[in-house]
Amino acid sequence: MKVHILDDWFDTLRGLPCFRLLAGHEVTVWTDHQPDEAILAERLADCDALVLFRERTRITRGLLQRLPNLRLISQRSAYPHVDLAACTDAGVLLCSNTHSDAPSYAASELTLGLMLAAMRQIPQQMASAKAGRWQMGVGKSLRGRTLGLYGYGRIAGAVAGYAAALGMSVVWWGSQAGRARAAADGHAVASDRATFFAQSDIVSIHVRLKPETRGIITSEDLGYMQNGALFVNTSRAAVIAPGALLDALNKGRPGMAAIDVFDNEPVTDASDPLLAHPNLICTPHIGFVTEDEFDLQFSDIFEQINAYAAGRPINMINPEVWSGVE
Repeated sequence: MKVHILDDWFDTLRGLPCFRLLAGHEVTVWTDHQPDEAILAERLADCDALVLFRERTRITRGLLQRLPNLRLISQRSAYPHVDLAACTDAGVLLCSNTHSDAPSYAASELTLGLMLAAMRQIPQQMASAKAGRWQMGVGKSLRGRTLGLYGYGRIAGAVAGYAAALGMSVVWWGSQAGRARAAADGHAVASDRATFFAQSDIVSIHVRLKPETRGIITSEDLGYMQNGALFVNTSRAAVIAPGALLDALNKGRPGMAAIDVFDNEPVTDASDPLLAHPNLICTPHIGFVTEDEFDLQFSDIFEQINAYAAGRPINMINPEVWSGVE
């Protein structure tokens, strides 16, 4: 099969063990991002199978209509960036392993890293030392502080384990079902939403972006936080109401934020008011960006291609397309 891989910005995949799984295919790897749909369609004109690098490229009905040879889209995890109905109408099978047993430990570790970096002022202390000014201030320990985790899922569970090892108290909030599961598992659940935000020294968000979670964190929620508290988001920017985080930082509640995600990515304007805010530290959406995580994820993706080529597709999201092909 002619396999095209999109958005491998640092040409990482060819050097990973999992890339050997594509040995029997004709593979093209694109190491840039092409936002122009017409140009992208020209690139993919001969593509049989398309590999998506998370949510970096949107798959629209218009793009699919320009790709008559496309038979398979292979990716991993959720697919809000893919027009599933358009895939089905075009006879394109979407395969995605969405229910892996393990959390993204890479994202969990980055969450911990951002917490430590913000509370201990690591970026600022580094900048001060490199500028020859030595120390620039006094940070805060994590031990003995309260971590509020919003969303009772696998990544949050891993973060909770790290927090416990550091001597933190953990309190939970989220959907009614999530709170019920947390309580049933013997974990501390806040008495109410306002108390959750008010009592937490650090609030970290771990929910998937879907229609019911879009904008779920409001200005009112952030306003309950202490002026010395930290807000962390390694999930998706759109789970926060538009403009709410910048407004909260400007008001000083919370006093700090550490994020890995933005509303419009990539953010390349250094003067962007959120990016440039003095009380924000950030990373450029690298929660899943480690060689180990890539090898795990793309092993699944490439195995889906081989299963399709062998006539036994796996992890089908729209299996009616395959039934029609058979």
